Amino acid sequence: MRHVTHLVANEPWSKGARRTGDLVDPATGRVTGTVDLAGAEEVDAAVAAASAASHEWRTCSLARRTELLFRLRDLLARRGQEVAELVSAEHGKVRSDALGEVRRGLEVVELACGIGELVKGEHSREVSSGIDACSLREPLGVVAGITPFNFPAMVPLWLVPLALACGNTFVLKPSEKAPAAPSLLAALFAEAGFPPGVLNVVHGDAEAAAALVAHPEVAAVSFVGSTATARAVYGAAAAQGKRVQALGGAKNHLVVLEDADLDAAADAAVSGAFGSSGERCMAVSVVVAVGGVGDALVARLRERAARIALGPATDPRAEMGPLISRPHLERVLAYLESGVAAGARLVLDGRQHPTSGEPGGFWLGPCLFDCVEPGMPIYDDEIFGPLLCVVRVATLAEALGLVRANPYGNGAAVFTRDGAAARVFEREVPVGMVGVNVPVPAPVATHPFGGWKASLFGDLHVCGPDAIRFYTRLKVVTSRWAPPPPAGPGLAFPTRV
Repeated sequence: MRHVTHLVANEPWSKGARRTGDLVDPATGRVTGTVDLAGAEEVDAAVAAASAASHEWRTCSLARRTELLFRLRDLLARRGQEVAELVSAEHGKVRSDALGEVRRGLEVVELACGIGELVKGEHSREVSSGIDACSLREPLGVVAGITPFNFPAMVPLWLVPLALACGNTFVLKPSEKAPAAPSLLAALFAEAGFPPGVLNVVHGDAEAAAALVAHPEVAAVSFVGSTATARAVYGAAAAQGKRVQALGGAKNHLVVLEDADLDAAADAAVSGAFGSSGERCMAVSVVVAVGGVGDALVARLRERAARIALGPATDPRAEMGPLISRPHLERVLAYLESGVAAGARLVLDGRQHPTSGEPGGFWLGPCLFDCVEPGMPIYDDEIFGPLLCVVRVATLAEALGLVRANPYGNGAAVFTRDGAAARVFEREVPVGMVGVNVPVPAPVATHPFGGWKASLFGDLHVCGPDAIRFYTRLKVVTSRWAPPPPAGPGLAFPTRV
């Protein structure tokens, strides 16, 4: 039985836990361990450790930070398989998917290794007679991250390396459903040589998250989760003057035009919808069939989805794993029933999908609905499961209208051979991430990741240049070292001369 506890100042938290939670293998339904659940006391200890380490870390040279990041990069590259195994054991995603998650996180570590270039300021000489001006990027202090169960390794790696590279110290609260991979990552940071207190991990549920958001010494909060919680975190943290980036839910549309390669579009839609059992904020939730492509496209979607191998990560043939928990499985099954009741056509019923997994696992195969319309719960709500809806419209303008009317604005994609149509889509679609013949347009680490509307609360996205802006604040210095002109004191507002 695995036991996961907090990590404060590079050491396991030694005090007895008031509360614990069970760790459950989604592929079997069996309890595999326990995790300590933090409250205010544990959060206070972690923030205190981060605060104590802050001054020394923020004054640490860029060369030293870069050296430690390169060590971390090497450790993660060598032990990525171990991290991926923990992801599979607690989330349920198949091994190839877990390894891909680790690789995408490693990209951000590699970006952070270039911190010397990323935080360079600006300097202007002689902005006025004998006066120079420069702008500097300085760290915020103690920052926090609250990360989700569906990417227990990747999302912490999107946040922590760049925050630390900028000179901040960090308190991470990962999902209590999948805590082992984040704990191993924190151990790798310590092994790489990051000083005690620079990265601290507290495990827990809403109680720990609320304590972290409310803590007066936490200057900024990064959050990834549901829209309802993202809105609450944003409101609570912003009301205290904290900097916030809170990424919420999504309902991502993939639009297929009549000139598209339907085989390529179907492959892409199935990959985007059912990878990680649909438990991705960038999952394809809705395929919009434009014009007369509906029947041929639905047939291709059904044929491909029906062939997906459903099973545990221990099965090398498995392409798709279980859902995260029994309550979540039951929630998705309720949406399946609601789609039938609302009049949508159930083309593929995932309840009947064969699996190589044990009967106690939280299994649901790919589900496909046709003739879905706005207003149906399966269309309106973020389901976060292997349920794909097909909506039929006559024109690209109608398809864009669907995306505009949707409250979410995370991502959208179009499949077409028509460059002019793709350009219209790219310009007009109101989302943060756009794919052209790419089903899941999650950017590489050098570009920001984030949505619009109810998919993001806050001004700055994660990763890329936005992360540097988020984890630093500007200081502008105006200086004169030349002798001042012999004019004596003056009370007029200074102007450039």
